[in-house]
Amino acid sequence: MGIEIERKFLLAHDGWRAKVSRSTRIAQGYLCTEPDRTVRVRLKGTQGFLTIKGRNDGIARAEFEYPIPQADAEALLRLCPRVLDKTRHLVEIVPYVWEIDEFHGDNSGLVVAEIELPSVNAAFSQPDWLGDEVSHDTRYFNSNLSQHPFSRWNTESPR
Repeated sequence: MGIEIERKFLLAHDGWRAKVSRSTRIAQGYLCTEPDRTVRVRLKGTQGFLTIKGRNDGIARAEFEYPIPQADAEALLRLCPRVLDKTRHLVEIVPYVWEIDEFHGDNSGLVVAEIELPSVNAAFSQPDWLGDEVSHDTRYFNSNLSQHPFSRWNTESPR
C-alpha cells in the first residue's frame, strides 16, 4: 500500500518562479469525493493517471496511483462533473521537489506549494517564498476545489 505524506503552503511571493525546472499543464477530475475515499483522474501532459486516496490521517493517507492511456483519461475526465485546470511547476530544493500548482479557470488566482515527505516528522528547508501552511485546511484539497472553486469562496456560505 502506498502512503502519501504531504504538506501544503500558500506562497508569500513569486520568488519561486526563477527556480522552476519544469512546468506541465494538468487536467484533473474526481469520480468520487467521499470523505473516506477520493477517486481522481488526471491528464498530465499526454499521460493519464487514475488515483485512489483514502481518508486523511493528519498529513498522511493511503494512495494508489496507476498510469492509464491518454484516451482512457480523456474519456474518464468527461465523466467528471467538473475538471480542474492547473499548471504544475517543479522547484528542486535538494533532497525534495516542491510542486507548485498555479490554478486556472474558476480557481484562477490560487497558487499552492506542496512537498511530499518520506515521514510525517521529516525535516525540510522552508524557502522564503513559502507563506502560511494550509495542510489541514480542507478548502485547499483539490477534491474540494473542484466542488467549491476559489473564485466563489466569498459568495458561498461557510462549510
